[in-house]
Amino acid sequence: MQKILVTGGLGYIGSHTVVGLIEAGFDVVILDNLSNADKTTLDRIAQITHHTPIFFEGDIRDTELLSKICLKHPDIKAVIHFAGLKAVGESVAHPLKYYDNNVVGSIRLIEAMQKHHIKNIIFSSSATVYAPQKEAALREDDSKTPSNPYGQTKWMIENILKDQYGSDPTWRISVLRYFNPVGAHGSGLIGENPKGIPNNLFPYIAQTASGIRQKLNVFGGDYPTADGTAMRDYIHIDDLVKGHIAALKYSSDHKGYHAFNLGTGKGTSVLEAIKVFEKTNEVKIPYEVTARREGDIATCFANADLAYKVLGWKATKNLEDMCRDHWRWQQHLNQCRSH
Repeated sequence: MQKILVTGGLGYIGSHTVVGLIEAGFDVVILDNLSNADKTTLDRIAQITHHTPIFFEGDIRDTELLSKICLKHPDIKAVIHFAGLKAVGESVAHPLKYYDNNVVGSIRLIEAMQKHHIKNIIFSSSATVYAPQKEAALREDDSKTPSNPYGQTKWMIENILKDQYGSDPTWRISVLRYFNPVGAHGSGLIGENPKGIPNNLFPYIAQTASGIRQKLNVFGGDYPTADGTAMRDYIHIDDLVKGHIAALKYSSDHKGYHAFNLGTGKGTSVLEAIKVFEKTNEVKIPYEVTARREGDIATCFANADLAYKVLGWKATKNLEDMCRDHWRWQQHLNQCRSH
């Protein structure tokens, strides 16, 4: 049984990936500083999988802790690296915080991996590394000019990993650029539960439908799209998890540096997402179109052909699945609040 270290393993994407790894027969060690996660997620993972992963509370910039984990678990074969700050607007307001946490943290992690001879990493990157395009699905070789500090940190880390591979070709590196993960685990026990005001669309939609928020702010109604609102490629969290496991299995047999898009290949506008959520879950979502948000772009969706060709992976779930599963999770949260 291969042991995998998952940084940020109690966060939204991390926790779902931990569940997927355990169900696929991997042994998991989690490192999370709980800045945007909750320790109770560990119990929920155990409830779903009937197994409690090893957990360390701490930061990827803590070199002593990283060494302690590697020494205590010398059989760690690979790292899936999620730990990072991820809000576009916040990164524009606090760029230094993002460069310190995301870039410096990743360097510390890669140094620890090198020191302890762990040369296999799956890195959680983002579609924000790409230059804005007009109505074209983004390919892995398209130009990279991130439009905000968050995207810059992801692109910097990609380059650091590429240079690391250049210095030592025995490394196995998979960079997964994903688009907009949404939805929740089918059990309704884990999902996205951001602290404070949500930065992502679906948690905001669900909180508005629940009455937690008065209305949804739609940032920008004057984009060059069919209805004037920004278009994104929303991908179900379950499909995303399968992409990570496919990359992990691929990297166990293939040395090298590889980058893959994980998306559906279809753009959905904000207003479209609201309408499908309302129809699928029979709820009403009051919204108001406001000014554009700094750092945002008009359209962003994937060409994921390479992931299918190389990893045998493609997204299978649709927008209705995403809306249904996200609402089930939100209802679970609402029940927890009322008790």
